[in-house]
Amino acid sequence: MTTSRLTASTFTSSTLLALSLTVATDSAHSTAEEQATGLEQVSVTAARTPQPLLSQPASVSIVNGEPLSAIGAVHPSQALSSVPGVNINRGNGQESLIGLRSPVLTGAGSCGAFAITQDGIPVRGTGFCNVNQLFDTHFEQAGRIEVLRGPGTVLYGSDAQHGVINVLSAAPAQGSESSIGIEGGANDYQRLKLTHNRGDDQGGTRIDFTGARDDGYKDDSGFDQQKLQLRNDRQWQDWSISALLNLSNLNQETAGYVVGKDAYKDDARKRENPNPEAFRDSQAARAQVKMQRTLGNGDELQITPYARYTDMAFLMHFLPGTPLEENGQKGLGVQTALRQQIDPALALTSGVDLEYTAGWLKQTQEGGFSVFPAGKHYDYSVSAAVAAIFSQADWQLDERTTGSIGARGEYLRYNYDNHMIAGDTQDNGDICISGFTGAIGCRYSRPDDRADDFANLSLNASLTRQLSDQLSGVLRLASGFRAPQATELYRLQNGQTRAELDSESIDSLEAGIRHAGETLRYSLTGFYMEKSDVVFQSSDRLNLSDGESRHYGLEYALDWRFSETWQLAASGTFARHQYTSDLSAPGSGPIASDGNDIDTAPRSMHNLNLAWQPADTTEIALQWQYTGGYFTDIGNAHRYDGHQLLHLRARKALSDSTSVGLRIENLADVDYAERADYSSLGGGDRYFIGEPRSVYADVKFRF
Repeated sequence: MTTSRLTASTFTSSTLLALSLTVATDSAHSTAEEQATGLEQVSVTAARTPQPLLSQPASVSIVNGEPLSAIGAVHPSQALSSVPGVNINRGNGQESLIGLRSPVLTGAGSCGAFAITQDGIPVRGTGFCNVNQLFDTHFEQAGRIEVLRGPGTVLYGSDAQHGVINVLSAAPAQGSESSIGIEGGANDYQRLKLTHNRGDDQGGTRIDFTGARDDGYKDDSGFDQQKLQLRNDRQWQDWSISALLNLSNLNQETAGYVVGKDAYKDDARKRENPNPEAFRDSQAARAQVKMQRTLGNGDELQITPYARYTDMAFLMHFLPGTPLEENGQKGLGVQTALRQQIDPALALTSGVDLEYTAGWLKQTQEGGFSVFPAGKHYDYSVSAAVAAIFSQADWQLDERTTGSIGARGEYLRYNYDNHMIAGDTQDNGDICISGFTGAIGCRYSRPDDRADDFANLSLNASLTRQLSDQLSGVLRLASGFRAPQATELYRLQNGQTRAELDSESIDSLEAGIRHAGETLRYSLTGFYMEKSDVVFQSSDRLNLSDGESRHYGLEYALDWRFSETWQLAASGTFARHQYTSDLSAPGSGPIASDGNDIDTAPRSMHNLNLAWQPADTTEIALQWQYTGGYFTDIGNAHRYDGHQLLHLRARKALSDSTSVGLRIENLADVDYAERADYSSLGGGDRYFIGEPRSVYADVKFRF
């Protein structure tokens, strides 16, 4: 059996620069003169090749390597806290839930709304995302992180519906250098960073290793994590080649939600862990080789083959019976792009992307009760083949105006193989009978073997106008999509034997202005987006796809160097994210949610960063972080009031080869929740509790 769907929406995304000496600066691979003046900054995320940031129609923010190093992020949420439109809820250890020009999304397929990439390559296969997949990236020693807000360009297909987070490795530099960084801090946190670099005019090699361990603030909640990254850049004949290998391992003891109204304010409960038995183990490996050259006719060709592998096991402490999930995937793919200068005013970028992923999943439970039987619940494998073709034309309409229009067509086919008895029985074929209602049927349901295919089309169009040498305006229309994830199609419940799901689609309109001067940069972007065929789980735990939502708001970013020693950066978002159809929550009846705020969607988020550099060897920065209140349930009957945090960071160079740093997170020791949630089945109000004032120190040696 197959299903097929073609979606053609309308259009999306627009502007930006992010910021700050120590928290988020707009700058990337530019010349020394450009970096000194700050007049020219480039990004690769929207176009796969370096393009001036000021002239790009997509909304792209950049956090550079130097600010990343100063932040000393223990968790990805800290690295991206100053990017407008980004709201990453920190879970226990290295776990996270993402909001990117969106609410913080949850559920089996929510991670499919965001493309998480390492040097442009998605860290997970299409259809096999994981909500925590940011921990697979080597963000701790990234050369920079670029964030594209709103639907991706034609270079991105499914899994780039709300945006892209692209973690870029640091390029090898000329010369030979090694460094060691040793850190320690709250809750016996320890981290070791090692780097070795050797390069010349023809390229070079860079090796980065990060090893961290943390006993955890909550009881039984520590983790150990290791990451290794190797990059080799070379010139071979007419080709520029960049090879990258990433390896990561995570062993984590997981703490669950703390239940109870305002539990995050109760000192006696802050270290509480209701799930001391929970854990997560994850291993990942990825390799890619980016090859590019200029052809004899002047065209630019880029080819990037890649391979990846992941293996994960974790205890599902958030489900009755705490079953064990084991999953994995391995895959191959290639990205291509050909840029042709048709005439002086017209450039055409086209390409074909191919990918194949083989994934598997098992879910088992030791002890059984009622409709949650012991034994296997799921045991299946799924292969996914993706083929996409895209093209974008860029016109220089006049000296100051550039227009672009592009399209991407993508085809995805799943082949699902169930290794168990189909239906909602126990693994031996016995039926389940509810001890509460007498209803027949186990909670978990397995479809018969099947195949599903999804065809999608996305469109982009934009106008960029250079209003002056330092000011530009952008208007952008875009559409995006995400095909259902494998778990949404084949991991069914409550007797559902087939999930008839369509691809989610999103239409976006945005307009913005950007200014880039020697001492002042700013950007202002307004956006409006509508989503249809949103996949959700009904009150009967059936996977359906007729939800609708609306998203609109205003994002800003400012970076002002108002003296030789002082710099002020500000960024933030005013936004509404609303249901535009009636839904229901699992375990509850239908809810009149049309017009309600989507849960975990603050209407305002702001960051202010003040940096002082009294001497070349000393930097001090103070960050104010504001998260507005938000509703925690579909019916908007429960709410978290939000919070304000202060963070202090300082760095002192003792010599050319030695420096020391100090970071104080939550300087004012505020009671707050990293994430607030409400679950009628999970006990009501519940929280991932934020950590109190925490001090970290480090020393770095450079050889």
